[in-house]
Amino acid sequence: MGCTHDCSSCGHDCGNEAESMLKKLNEQSTVKKVIGVVSGKGGVGKSLVTSLMAVSMQRLGYRTAIMDADITGPSIPRAFGLHDKAETFGNLLLPEVSKMGTQIMSINLLLEQETDPVVWRGPVIAGAVTQFWTDCYWKDVDFMFVDMPPGTGDVPLTVFQSLPVDGILIVTSPQELVSMIVEKAVKMAELMNVPVLGVVENMSYYVCPDCKKEHKIFGESHLEEVAAQHGLPVLARLPIDPSLSRQMDGGLIELFEGDWMQGAADRISELLPR
Repeated sequence: MGCTHDCSSCGHDCGNEAESMLKKLNEQSTVKKVIGVVSGKGGVGKSLVTSLMAVSMQRLGYRTAIMDADITGPSIPRAFGLHDKAETFGNLLLPEVSKMGTQIMSINLLLEQETDPVVWRGPVIAGAVTQFWTDCYWKDVDFMFVDMPPGTGDVPLTVFQSLPVDGILIVTSPQELVSMIVEKAVKMAELMNVPVLGVVENMSYYVCPDCKKEHKIFGESHLEEVAAQHGLPVLARLPIDPSLSRQMDGGLIELFEGDWMQGAADRISELLPR
């Protein structure tokens, strides 16, 4: 009912044997695994989780990359202290490389000023994301993490249809909206036949520097029961930590300390065992 026969605008599995919409990497590039970082709403810390995952896997000896698919709200370059403009090699864009070796492509690496707004319509934004995949020189990448904008609009749909996504991480917070956040992301992943690897909760607690006790600033979390309803593991719980905020803002996220992401890193490592 109401089908336009344009599968590129539809996430519904109607049984049509349409030609695969996956876009091919250029011949010079190699990306072994693609992991999406998603959420059903904004402000839960997808960029933080994306950055921490890339750094954590890099520390384990894997070669990592980040595609910043949040075109209208890019923050990955600043987290890694990257401010130079991306260069080209022939017809290919060259991702910037962080101090520790993570390859990064973001619209902020192409703008005249990183504070310039991107005032584009959805299809143009989605096209830019596709070009980040097809027109960049991704060199020997083991894990690419895709930092996606919130919700289930053009960009997540484009990523799921155009990139060979091996799984997604769902980022949530302890607030009551968590069940909606998780369910929206899970349902979209099911529609697109993409595995959900697990859930990461951000802003789970705050450790008082004086008494060292944990305080649940946003109230008790219901993530375990919500995740159990969908058969998902809780892979990490991140604290409210001012040092993480300073490192993100100061371009020093690669210096973060803490083992919060170990469970998520172990789960991701299973996709590409050594």
